[in-house]
Amino acid sequence: MEFVRLLLVFLHLLGMGLLVGTFLVQMRASDGTLNKGWLHGAGLQLLTGLALMGLAPLTDAEYSHVKLGIKLVVVVAIAGIAFAFARKTPLPKWVGPALGGLVVLNVGLAVFWT
Repeated sequence: MEFVRLLLVFLHLLGMGLLVGTFLVQMRASDGTLNKGWLHGAGLQLLTGLALMGLAPLTDAEYSHVKLGIKLVVVVAIAGIAFAFARKTPLPKWVGPALGGLVVLNVGLAVFWT
């Protein structure tokens, strides 16, 4: 069971890396479209986060439900904004920085809220 938990943590961190990398790519993009990495990264974060939360009773892990609830709202906001603007061109200038800010907020919650 520990291997499954560690695999989920690994995939969760890859999803976070994908979101950060997509933010960097998005800031350099000049074609005015939203990078699909936002949807993939948010989906990976959402699925692995929910799986880790569901696996917690089996691994005797203790999580703050308030923290996880707030992180869930943030990742759903990322996915919602990405989905809403996935096909819109030109992309409003605020979308990239807003998504990047939400990613930084989510990482900050994960690291600094104990």
